[in-house]
Amino acid sequence: MKRALRGAVLAKRDALSPMLARAWGQGIQRRALALPAYLAARAVALYSPLGNEVETSEIFRDALKARKRLYYPKVTGDVAGAYRVRARGDLVPGRYGILEPEGDERLPGSGGDALAVFVPGVAFDIRGNRIGRGGGWYDRWLEGLDVCVPRIALAYEFQLLEEVPVERGDLPVHTIVTESRVIACDGSEHRRAEPDV
Repeated sequence: MKRALRGAVLAKRDALSPMLARAWGQGIQRRALALPAYLAARAVALYSPLGNEVETSEIFRDALKARKRLYYPKVTGDVAGAYRVRARGDLVPGRYGILEPEGDERLPGSGGDALAVFVPGVAFDIRGNRIGRGGGWYDRWLEGLDVCVPRIALAYEFQLLEEVPVERGDLPVHTIVTESRVIACDGSEHRRAEPDV
């Protein structure tokens, strides 16, 4: 079932025009930059987008400007970790052509309350359940972080499904930011805004 849902949502995402993806992505990132969890973080873990996945470049620039420590995931074998990035040039094509950190300064410990993590995904539900890219390694990395570390997803509205199937080891996100709203996945907050297009 996950595979079919992943394929259907990816087809919609791939069909987005680059102009629309860019416009929605900028609005999504602006909302993310105003999140209390991001503003309070002293360190931020971002992902490198694939295809029409929501961009993270504005968050990257803001985090560097705000002197937040910046980390990106890197996969070695079946093990993922997050490594420090100080400039765009520190990211090089890695496994599957995804940009990964070139350096070896690993995120210390389990992240703690100074970290906010932006989590990639293909589909989500409002409870925070997600269908990832398909490797499972992101969930395995998240499992090693403190439970208090905020997990934030950036997604287009059409990536929100009524329900996402959950398997053992799947970790939900705490917040989903779309072009229309910010969703607190504990159900306490649903703010709707006009899309930025």
